[in-house]
Amino acid sequence: MSTTRSAVAREPKRQRGHIRVAAIIEAGVEVFTEKGYDAATMTEIAARSGTAIASLYRFFPSKEALADALLLQYANYALDGLAELRSRAPGMTLDGIAGAFVDFRLELQSQRRFAISLADTRGAIDDKRQRFREAMLDGMAGILREVIPSLTKAKSEVMATILLQILKGVAVVSQEKPTARRVLLAEIKKLIYVYLASAEPLV
Repeated sequence: MSTTRSAVAREPKRQRGHIRVAAIIEAGVEVFTEKGYDAATMTEIAARSGTAIASLYRFFPSKEALADALLLQYANYALDGLAELRSRAPGMTLDGIAGAFVDFRLELQSQRRFAISLADTRGAIDDKRQRFREAMLDGMAGILREVIPSLTKAKSEVMATILLQILKGVAVVSQEKPTARRVLLAEIKKLIYVYLASAEPLV
């Protein structure tokens, strides 16, 4: 249910405002992660970020606005990461790109757990989730076409869907003890390499 406050976050205009917003967002992640969306309060987030409550509400008029800003930040971070990887992909080997996919998934891990939990609690609109998933798949398919130029768009999209499922295993493996984790991650990288190699034409 909406509050009487605007649900839209406001963009800071000055450098000091950007610094303040960064501190609020960092504190928001911490408090939402520790206490969950429902138990988190704007008062605690303001205190933890060293921000006056009035200043917090000036940038984020409601708890909903702050949560939505955090979800948007995660989406942008993930898509920017894929775009950066695509820019490097033409010079990478299949083995290198397999490792890069796993490393990318590991980088997202801590933020992804938080984002999924927050999205579930907030009741994020299915359409937004679907658009984000499609953007992720499109980014991954583009990377595949860079490293395997012979791939058709349709084939790269199918492979991206399979890879997305394989990479879900990274989340499970990352919870293992360090020694087992290293071995299992190496196996996932090898699995992805073999899958990519199977699509590369023989010369």
